[in-house]
Amino acid sequence: MDLFSVEFFSALLTIVIIDLILAGDNAIVIGLAARNLPKEQQKKAVIWGTAGAVGIRVIATLLVVQLLNLPWLNLVGGLLLVWIAYKLLVQEDAHDGIKSGNTLWQSIRTIIIADAAMGIDNVIAVAGAAHGDTLLVVLGLIISVPVVVWGSTIFIKLINRYEWIVYLGSAVLAYTAAKMITHEKSFKAFFENTFYLWAFILLVVIATILAGLFTNNRNKKDEQKKSSES
Repeated sequence: MDLFSVEFFSALLTIVIIDLILAGDNAIVIGLAARNLPKEQQKKAVIWGTAGAVGIRVIATLLVVQLLNLPWLNLVGGLLLVWIAYKLLVQEDAHDGIKSGNTLWQSIRTIIIADAAMGIDNVIAVAGAAHGDTLLVVLGLIISVPVVVWGSTIFIKLINRYEWIVYLGSAVLAYTAAKMITHEKSFKAFFENTFYLWAFILLVVIATILAGLFTNNRNKKDEQKKSSES
């Protein structure tokens, strides 16, 4: 991918959006892990915990980028990412298992371990959007990580206030998933046809959003039914 090309910058924008949309969990983990520390230590816990988490995430993402060169892994990763895009719309976040640390080191360790366990969605999404370009992975993290660390609270409030942001994020993830599947070498001949390529991508995005809307509406009706019965 040529540097400064439209393709490069569109892929970079996709990675940044993915990082930010999936940053809500990271921000919550950071807040929960450091909440019992004295204020002067909270900032250190956030900085060092995030630095360690980002380091692990960069390594994991670069490994996945290399693995996607293996046969059928683009298909598997794409299908998994479609599921992640759907779950982003319908999941109820629970962070009961995140314990706050009583010391600086405990908090840093909690942030790193929890982020590594919860960051698989981000790793797969970024690896798929990068299409083998290491520079894109690194640049995407450099741009988005400061926002996650210092602006995470504001970003979470925006997501809670404007529901369409979550749907935009899900659409970006679904788009990335579809592109991953079309990059599967076994399907290369089929997707050389531009019409088939974009028809498939559009179908995946629309189907994911509609599935999320359907599930959310059904859950709301179930909740209303339960409340009326009680």
